[in-house]
Amino acid sequence: MSLEEFKIIDAKTLPVGKLITMISRGHTIYLNHHLEEYGINASQQHLLFEISHQKNINQEKIATRCNINKGAVARSIRKLEEKGLVTRQIDDANRRQNIISLTDKGEETLTESINLLKKWEKEVFDQNIIEKELLQKALKDIAIKTMELNLKGD
Repeated sequence: MSLEEFKIIDAKTLPVGKLITMISRGHTIYLNHHLEEYGINASQQHLLFEISHQKNINQEKIATRCNINKGAVARSIRKLEEKGLVTRQIDDANRRQNIISLTDKGEETLTESINLLKKWEKEVFDQNIIEKELLQKALKDIAIKTMELNLKGD
């Protein structure tokens, strides 16, 4: 379906999940395109973001927080380490775990990638479709409900 065809569809006929998926995929495509110059992709940027928000985080916690499997996290961490963006250090409290930290280069890359996120948001919210803070609150509430449903296993 073309953009012009999509524009004329009545929004009430589209499932909310479909719209969220379309936004998410479009956001990922935008980020992947613009993050190429930093040598990372949107998934790796997400990991850098999680690592920066919790010092001394291990791979298992990253996997849980990002809702991805441990193997995928390990592969991404290895790539980020090869690029000099993160370091892995054996956890003294649990020698089977690695503590992941950002390097200075990782901090710089994260800062630049956050600027890309801000640019995307500015473009998306430039038309004042909805107040950004109102949307953030609603989406957070939806995310909480979604997480609760997944924990129930129903």
